[in-house]
Formats: sequence, C-alpha cells, structure tokens
Amino acid sequence: MRHKKLKYKVGKKSGHDLSLRRNLAASLFINGKISTTEKRAKIVIPFVEKLITISKQKNLQSKRRINSILNHQEAEKKLINEISKRYLDKKGGYLKSYKIGTRKGDNAKIVRIELIQ
Repeated sequence: MRHKKLKYKVGKKSGHDLSLRRNLAASLFINGKISTTEKRAKIVIPFVEKLITISKQKNLQSKRRINSILNHQEAEKKLINEISKRYLDKKGGYLKSYKIGTRKGDNAKIVRIELIQ
C-alpha cells in the first residue's frame, strides 16, 4: 500500500521525468531563478531542496552523489562552491516560489522559483 507516499508526476515516462527535474534544477542553480508551470514547480522544488541539503555536507561522497543525480558540470560546481555556503546554518526552505499569472497560449498557471539570498 502507498499510504501518504506523495509523488508528483508529469504524465511522462520516468526517464523524461528525471531529465525534466535535472534540467530545471540545473537552470535554477545557474540562473538563480526560473519561471515554469505550477505542476513542474511542485516536482522540482523537493528535488532541489534535497540536492542543496546533500551539498552542505562537503565531502567526496556528497560531490559524487550530486554529480550522479544532477549530471551537469557547471550547475554542480556552482551548487557546491557558492550556493551551499549560503545555507550552512539553515535547515530547509531554500527556495521561494510565487505565482506570476497564466501563460498566454494555453492558460497554464506560471510560477517563479527563486533561491533565497
């Protein structure tokens, strides 16, 4: 039984879902903020929060784990060297998300996700 095992799905295959999470997380780490749909934001926020928590450990195992999960060199370096230093004393809540409006073409709800400074 899967009681209280909440997992958001995009409705795609698992490989597509994982690559979507990786790409959104890499864009967020490189740019500091992204705009995406509400459903994709619900998928990527827990993923990014876990990556930041792993990066705060500062050991070889955490670097290798981030590399295997994220699979993006530039985003990995920025996460380990810059972003994790900001949140050493914080235990969670590294992201801020707020609703922007709706997209013109299909009226999808748009959300902006930012790293808290």
